[in-house]
Amino acid sequence: MVKKTLIAVAAISLSAMALTACGDDKDSASDSGGGGKITMGFAQVGAESGWRTANTKSIQDSAKDAGIDLKFNDAQGKQENQIQAIRSYIQQKVDVIAFSPVVETGWDAVLQEAKAAGIPVILTDRAVDSKDTSLYKTFLGSDFVVEGEKAGQWLVDNAADSDVNGDGKINVVQLEGTTGAAPAIDRAEGFADKISADPSIEVTASQTGDFTRDGGKQVMESFLQSDDSIDVVYAHNDDMGLGAIEAIEAAGLKPGTDIKIITVDAVHDGMQALADGKINFIVECSPLLGPQLMDLAKKVVAGEEVEPRILTEETTFTQDQAKEALPDRQY
Repeated sequence: MVKKTLIAVAAISLSAMALTACGDDKDSASDSGGGGKITMGFAQVGAESGWRTANTKSIQDSAKDAGIDLKFNDAQGKQENQIQAIRSYIQQKVDVIAFSPVVETGWDAVLQEAKAAGIPVILTDRAVDSKDTSLYKTFLGSDFVVEGEKAGQWLVDNAADSDVNGDGKINVVQLEGTTGAAPAIDRAEGFADKISADPSIEVTASQTGDFTRDGGKQVMESFLQSDDSIDVVYAHNDDMGLGAIEAIEAAGLKPGTDIKIITVDAVHDGMQALADGKINFIVECSPLLGPQLMDLAKKVVAGEEVEPRILTEETTFTQDQAKEALPDRQY
């Protein structure tokens, strides 16, 4: 009877060992405190633009280079998908969670769950609107308000050349990003603040193109059908600006000349359109956040203090500057 009991205990022990070997094995493989491999869960917005595609590649390549095990999810532009992915990462007991929020609000509950599980969170590219800043360790990305200010300041500085219709008024149509998204809110705010210095500049129409080329084209087509006095297009990203170019050309007008175009991002296709004279000015928003993100992940997992706000270094481009930069452009 004793012999049978010992055999049963041994069998149970072997089964438990087998299950551990086939499972997540977080304690042995992902515990950075023991010098093991870090596991990161990353919830991406989607693949709505050339910028986002470059951002995803930067994160994936950088994780591989840093020796970080990356669990990646594409939310397809839906907040509920991101929340589901984050909860999945919590259940899998990853070492760190990073994500680019689809919209600013509605994150407190799931981030509280991550905090309760002891999993640090890093925001990338986009911020969240929460009074509880303890829910995440840091935010890595651009200052979208400043980007909007740069776009608005260029228009103020080039107001004389932007009065295409010659009526003393500069009528601007705005192609907004995804409704509720931080870059859409902030880029509109920064732009509005700067153009307020010149009473001749007015945003006459503003509508979301959802950061997509098709969205930008459709909204621009609608603007052109209802208004024949458009001087300037301000698009919250290059892809919507490129869609606007298609609509403008289809209407028999010359983008960059008959209608001035200002965009944000500076992805390759946007830069090419700028060099070709179809866009007039681009404010850069770098998607190459991967190396910085992996460095931050290692620090927060190790329990090191990091700055709550880490900005990326970015510039602006005129048509001549785009021609110079294009040959060496990484995205």
